[in-house]
Amino acid sequence: MKTALVCGAGGFIGGHLVSRLKREGFWVRGVDIKAHEYTETEADDFAMGDLRDQAFCRSVIDRRFDEVYQLAADMGGAGYIFTGEHDAEVIHNSAMINLNVLDACHKRNVKGVFYSSSACMYPAYNQEDPDNPKCSEDSAYPAAPDSEYGWEKLFSERLYLAYNRNYGMRNRVARYHNVFGPQGTWDGGREKAPAAMCRKVAKAAVGGSIEIWGDGAQTRSFLYIDECLEGTTRLYRSDFEGPVNIGSEEMVTINQLALMVADIAGKRLELHHVPGPQGVRGRNSDNALIKQKLGWAPGATLRKGLEQTYPWIEQQVMGNQKPRKAA
Repeated sequence: MKTALVCGAGGFIGGHLVSRLKREGFWVRGVDIKAHEYTETEADDFAMGDLRDQAFCRSVIDRRFDEVYQLAADMGGAGYIFTGEHDAEVIHNSAMINLNVLDACHKRNVKGVFYSSSACMYPAYNQEDPDNPKCSEDSAYPAAPDSEYGWEKLFSERLYLAYNRNYGMRNRVARYHNVFGPQGTWDGGREKAPAAMCRKVAKAAVGGSIEIWGDGAQTRSFLYIDECLEGTTRLYRSDFEGPVNIGSEEMVTINQLALMVADIAGKRLELHHVPGPQGVRGRNSDNALIKQKLGWAPGATLRKGLEQTYPWIEQQVMGNQKPRKAA
């Protein structure tokens, strides 16, 4: 039986990845600082601890795994990443995790690690036009990410690829673009735009309004979780090291995203634009390279993914509402 290690297994993508690997017949060890918030893990072994702690990290990477996926990071949506209040801990925490995991894997003779980078590492100067952002893999330099989160991702990309050159590892690097789906963070400030919109729409009364940060004309593409996992496993098992985008090319404005969610919910809502963190003006995955190297690219529509995600978040919202007191 093949074995796999999933770092960040208590998170959204990591939890789904554990389930996929189990369906493929792997024995899976999951690792995270916390248990999954929304579902029971399917991992055969789940080690709870802090991967910033080198001793703990070495204790869970105690053998040569057939596949290792490093998804653990200090991350979140715009409400966490772009305020500037968490910059030091974001860089420190994620860098420590990657340094420890990669060192431990190298010393255990693990053949390679999949590393989940982010589209946030792309230069802000190429993402000022919401209608024509440039996010091809070769546009990464000169580097100028719009956040410290993006700078740390860029550093860690170079770290994993340096281990390939210097130690003969087969690490793989993917740049995720806004992954969403059920069983992900949907409130509290770390949620990303699709989950935030689903929450706002679920809470809104028919004929009411929801708040949108900025003018809503900023653009993004969003990738459903199943497509993300397909791209992830394909890249890991390929001969291409990356970095490569794993994202959708279906670009929409934030206003369009909000109205699409409202339509799925069957609600007619007004959009109320308010000040708030927005990130770059435009971002969209460029899938030319992944098509060339893997012969595959994500193809599911945004609406199809939202139709799977909205009912789950609506259920969470309704379950968290306090019952009204009798008059």
